[in-house]
Amino acid sequence: MKIEEQKELVSGFKHLELFANQVVEGFISGMHKSPFHGFSAEFAEHKVYNSGESTKHIDWKLFAKTDRLYTKKYEEETNLRCHLIIDNSSSMHYPKLKNDDAFYHNKIGFSVLASAVLMSLLKKQRDAVGLSVYSDTFEYYAPEKGSERHHRMILNKLEELLEKPKVSKSTDTVTFLHQIAEKIHRRSMIILFTDMFQTVNNEALFNALQHLKHNKHKVVVFHVIDKKTEINFNFDNAPRKFIDLETGEEINIFADTVKDAYEEKVNEFFNTLAMTCAQNRIKYVPVAVSDSFEKILTTYLVEKQQFG
Repeated sequence: MKIEEQKELVSGFKHLELFANQVVEGFISGMHKSPFHGFSAEFAEHKVYNSGESTKHIDWKLFAKTDRLYTKKYEEETNLRCHLIIDNSSSMHYPKLKNDDAFYHNKIGFSVLASAVLMSLLKKQRDAVGLSVYSDTFEYYAPEKGSERHHRMILNKLEELLEKPKVSKSTDTVTFLHQIAEKIHRRSMIILFTDMFQTVNNEALFNALQHLKHNKHKVVVFHVIDKKTEINFNFDNAPRKFIDLETGEEINIFADTVKDAYEEKVNEFFNTLAMTCAQNRIKYVPVAVSDSFEKILTTYLVEKQQFG
């Protein structure tokens, strides 16, 4: 689904779940063009109905067409357990949204909607979902469950994250990834949304990510960025004040004087992240707030197929 179409949808649906469902339905409708041709978001396959079986899952539409009774054969009640983790530090609330901006055009909004989109697909596939939220504290934890009430509770929490932070909150990714790893006991797919802004060295960060794999979990890291300013450093050459959203530290510079050096350092950092994640068998996916959610959903489906 294109961003322009998403803008139209968000103006019509203010409720996060409705918007997420629209994104997923648009994605599924186009799947005949994808490597997932034949994928069913509802059930695994049909089987002939045998006398004495429950009639609960009879496909009456198919009966009307064929005059034969078939039931929808579902996968096991919970095919997969998925735990979503969202970095809610102050840097994730960048860039500051203007009045006409969609809520998902900053990093926290994109991460919230991407999580809701994944939850919609997980729900269709009868999978269990959990959620952790952290910043400088461990803000929220919900274990993996598949009930409607549980989904509603997590969606309400996601909507709360869209509120502007009242105070500056730093990032303590390492501490809380270790804590989350200790909480998840059953094998799961763990999906992390973060902008990777952290003051610790990379070794400590990757040790924490590696800890998430300790029970044979599959780990996916979505590195959320604002491509225009955080990657391409697109600022005019007027003097500007840059403020660290988490520490409040300020620096006055002309953007053009540091642009080349900045972009070189950023590319080096991204390459290091990608290489180290690959070495640790962690799926690393950079995503920009200007992207559609197709990359998120496709990555999930590919990783689920390999989860086995």
